[in-house]
Amino acid sequence: MKKILFILLTSAIALCATDIAALAKKCAACHGAQGEKKALNKSKIMKDLSKEEFISSLKGYQNGTYGGTMKNLMLPQVKDLSEEQIQALADFYIK
Repeated sequence: MKKILFILLTSAIALCATDIAALAKKCAACHGAQGEKKALNKSKIMKDLSKEEFISSLKGYQNGTYGGTMKNLMLPQVKDLSEEQIQALADFYIK
């Protein structure tokens, strides 16, 4: 039983890590691998935001209250992100 629990737990951790890596790769296309770029030379630099700012901006993109001219570009990127995925991305980019 302990072996089964261990296998399930390590599989879940691996899936979560893979999921965040895939999400981060999607972000990296515009924001850089470490969140070091201004997307389209317009956005804030992600790695310089606080976790609260990062999370708030993604949620704002989701509900249409944040982003100015970038709203329409970002909505398809963030609309399906869960709370857990947003938090994981914040943990990934904001050190």
